[in-house]
Amino acid sequence: MKIDIGIDDKSRKDISAGLSRLLADTYTLYLKTHNFHWNVTGPMFNTLHLMFEEQYTELALAVDQIAERIRALGEPAPGSYKQYAALSSIDEETSVPSAEDMIRQLVAGQEAVVRTARSVFPVAEEAGDEPTADLLTQRMQVHEKTAWMLRALVS
Repeated sequence: MKIDIGIDDKSRKDISAGLSRLLADTYTLYLKTHNFHWNVTGPMFNTLHLMFEEQYTELALAVDQIAERIRALGEPAPGSYKQYAALSSIDEETSVPSAEDMIRQLVAGQEAVVRTARSVFPVAEEAGDEPTADLLTQRMQVHEKTAWMLRALVS
């Protein structure tokens, strides 16, 4: 069926393309955070293990919200590692870095998600897509706060 929600087809496609990049970044950060949760060691183990669990749990919920917004706009949501690797601005980690390096990588990942969300915002705003703008605002707030909390752990 034709979608008639007050946003033209081109705008819906452009917004969905941006949200697909956000989904890829969020999923890649989820995977990295979960990996670090499993593999962190050292004197801050308990603190980081629990913190990373809270963060990957929040990210798991976020990927669903982002994907469902893409679907509401009438576009397919990417859902494979291959698609995410092509779309994401966050590099995967295949080794087991030190706890401090994990924190630094997660700060960089959180900030990357913020930049991606911020890049989609003008497209959503110009199209009058308030639900997407609201989603982006919420995601930026979460990721900026999480980056701040992670930064506070390292000098």
